[in-house]
Amino acid sequence: MTDLNAILAPGMYVRHPSYPDWGIGQVQSSIAGKITVNFPDQGKVVIDGTRIALVPVFDL
Repeated sequence: MTDLNAILAPGMYVRHPSYPDWGIGQVQSSIAGKITVNFPDQGKVVIDGTRIALVPVFDL
């Protein structure tokens, strides 16, 4: 699961696969498998990248 998460860097946009209603979030940090994302409809969320594969968004 960490393969796609490994490319995530601050400023990139992602979706949470289990919560599409959170909207498109922006990665704030990615340190040691912990990814902090700011979602417009959920706020700041820390995600365990070893358990959840976030979906990168390239076309806004």
